[in-house]
Amino acid sequence: MSRSAILFLIMTLSSLAVLWLSPDLEAGFALLLKGASAVFGLGFLVALMAGRRIKFDPVLR
Repeated sequence: MSRSAILFLIMTLSSLAVLWLSPDLEAGFALLLKGASAVFGLGFLVALMAGRRIKFDPVLR
């Protein structure tokens, strides 16, 4: 996994954890956290797909 994918995964999980562990949030802030987790999750998927297309060949010919 690339560094950007790991970063997006951590950010997604942290925004979902804050949303889940704080039940008494305002509606606007909860909506912001849900949107942030969706954007970070999408970024994670894009980073995973981009990482698969770039192949590293350790043997230089």
